[in-house]
Amino acid sequence: MGNSFGAPAYQTTALLQRRFCAWLREGCGHGLVRGNAMISSARARTVANLAAASCLALLLGACGGGMSLPSFSSSSPPPEAEPGTGPEMPATIRSDEIVGRWGLASFQNPADRARTEAAARAQCKNPYVITAGSSGGVIMHLADQATPQELRLKGSPSGKNYIGPAGPTPGEQDREIISFDGRVLITRFIDKDAATRYGNMVYVRCAPRA
Repeated sequence: MGNSFGAPAYQTTALLQRRFCAWLREGCGHGLVRGNAMISSARARTVANLAAASCLALLLGACGGGMSLPSFSSSSPPPEAEPGTGPEMPATIRSDEIVGRWGLASFQNPADRARTEAAARAQCKNPYVITAGSSGGVIMHLADQATPQELRLKGSPSGKNYIGPAGPTPGEQDREIISFDGRVLITRFIDKDAATRYGNMVYVRCAPRA
C-alpha cells in the first residue's frame, strides 16, 4: 500500500524515523518555543522538556535498535528463578534402592512400554550396572558422556524425583524418574534433544540388589 505522496508506506515510515532521530540529535522540542515570544523562558523549558520526554517515550525504539534507557533505581532486583526449577532437596527414593544390575532398553510410544520392559529384561545378559558413589550418590552416565560419574538422587517441591549432578532441580543434565516400583525404573532426560534421542529409558532389575 502506498501513501498520498506515492511512496510505499514502509519507506515513508523509515524516512520519518530518520528525520525524527535527526530532530532528537538537534534538540527535541526546542523549536516549539522559539516562535512565540509570549511564552516565558521557564514555561518554554517546561514545554521543551515535556516534548522531549514524549518523543523519547513514544519513538525512541526507532532511533537505536538496541538502545535501552538507564535505570534510576539504586539497585537492580535479583533475577527470578527459571519456572519449574528450585533448590536441591532430598528425593523420596534412596540411592541404594537403584544400585544393582539392570537390563536396559527404551521406548518413545507409551504403547510400547510392556514390550520394551521385556526387551530390557532380555538385556540382563549384558547388564547396565549402577554402583554406589563415595558421596552417597550413584555412578551413572550423563547423556552423551562415555565416562560414568557420581550423580545424586534429588527431590523437588512438586514431588518428582530426578537423577543428576548437584544443583538446582530439575537441571538440564538431570533425568526425571518417571516411575519406580523396586523392579522397574523408567527415566527420561530433561534436555529435549537428549529426551528425543534416548526416549523413555527402561531399567529392569536383573537380580536382587548388589
